[in-house]
Amino acid sequence: MSVNTSQDQIDNFLTRSVENVYPNREFVEARMREGKALSLYVGVDPTGPTFHIGHAIWLRKLAEWQRLGHKVIMLIGDFTAMIGDPTDKGAARKQLTREEVLANCKTYKEQASRFLRFDGENAAELKFNSDWLGKMSFADVLDLASHFTVQQMMERDMFAKRVEENKPVYIHEFMYPLMQGYDSVAMDVDGEMGGNDQTFNMLAGRELMKDLRHKEKFVVTTKLLVDPTGKKMGKSEGNMITFLDSADDMFGKVMSWTDGMIVGGFELCTDVTGAELAAISKSLIRDEANPRDLKARLAKEVVRMFFGDADADGAAERFDALFRDKKGPTEDQMVPVVIEGSEARLIDVLVLAGFVASNGEAKRVIEQGGAKVNGEAVRDIGAMVAAGSTVQKGPRHFARVTN
Repeated sequence: MSVNTSQDQIDNFLTRSVENVYPNREFVEARMREGKALSLYVGVDPTGPTFHIGHAIWLRKLAEWQRLGHKVIMLIGDFTAMIGDPTDKGAARKQLTREEVLANCKTYKEQASRFLRFDGENAAELKFNSDWLGKMSFADVLDLASHFTVQQMMERDMFAKRVEENKPVYIHEFMYPLMQGYDSVAMDVDGEMGGNDQTFNMLAGRELMKDLRHKEKFVVTTKLLVDPTGKKMGKSEGNMITFLDSADDMFGKVMSWTDGMIVGGFELCTDVTGAELAAISKSLIRDEANPRDLKARLAKEVVRMFFGDADADGAAERFDALFRDKKGPTEDQMVPVVIEGSEARLIDVLVLAGFVASNGEAKRVIEQGGAKVNGEAVRDIGAMVAAGSTVQKGPRHFARVTN
C-alpha cells in the first residue's frame, strides 16, 4: 500500500481534533511528505471492559493514519494498568490484578475494529506492553529511572498539588511515565498519539527515545471532549457514551450534553467538513440556530458512526416521540423484569433491569431522585414495586415489572 502524501490530507491529519504536535508541526509534516510508511501508536490501559467516546477520538485519528498508508499500533497496557496511571488523579489509583486487566481487555480488539482494520493490507497491529515491561530486571528498572529526576516528575500538576495538600505521592506513580515512555523504545516507533491529558507521559517517551535510540519521536495530542468548564464526561454525569451502549442510549446521552459541547462534538466525533464546522460554530455564536436541533443532528451522526443510518434514524424518531411529543415509552423500549410474588424491592428491580451495576449504585440513584415508579419520583431505598408497574431510571431507561 503506497503512502498518501496529499497536502490536504496531511493538513487535515495534523489539525482536525489535534491540540498540539511535538516537536512541531513542520517536523511531522516533513516526515509525512517523505512518502515512507511511519509507525504511530496509541496506548490504552484496560481499566474497564469497554471503550468510550473519548477513545473513539483517537481511534478515528488512527484510522485516518492507516488510510494514509502508514503503520498503526494499538498497544494494550496490560502491565501499566496494574500500576495505575496517576494522570489527573488526586489520589493513587487502585492497582488492578492481572486477572482483572485481562478480563477488561478481552474485547478491546473487537471494539477497536469498528474503526481500525486488523487484517488485509497494512493491517493494524495489536501489542501488549507486558511483553517487555514484564521481563525487565530490577537493574533494568534502575537504569531506566536514571534518565529522569525527581524535579522532572514534580513538574506534573497532580503531584505538586498532592504535596501541597499533604497527600501521599507513591514511588510507583513516579515510575508510570518511565514505563509508558519505554513502550516507545521497545517498539522503536516513529510517533505516538493520545489525549492531551497524556502529554507528560508521551513526552517522557520522547526523552527516552532520544537517550536510548538517538531518534526524534513525534507526539500528536488530541483534544478532549469536555464541557465549557473543562470537565470531562464521566459515569457520574451519566453522559459517557460507551461502545456497548444501544443506539437509543447513545442518542439520548448526546442530547443530554451541554450546548457548549456541540462544536467540539462535531469536530471530534463526526466527519463534517471544516466549512460545515465553521458554519455551525458561527450559527451558535450569532443565535441563528436552535441548539436542540444541532444536538439532534450531532446525536444522529454519533449513532450513525456505530450503527449506521437506519438505527440512527430510528433512535431519533423514538427520542422525539418520548421527549418532544410526550408519547411515553413503547413496550419495545421497556426492559422486562420478572419478579417472584406480587412485589419486589425497587433496588432489586433497578439491578435486574441492568440500569445499575450494584445495590449500592441503586441506593444512590434512589436517594438522588433518579428513580420513578409509575411516573412518581421515589426516594425511599426501602420502597417496594408491585407487579404491573413501570419503573424509570433517569430520563431514558424504563422497565415493566411482571410476575
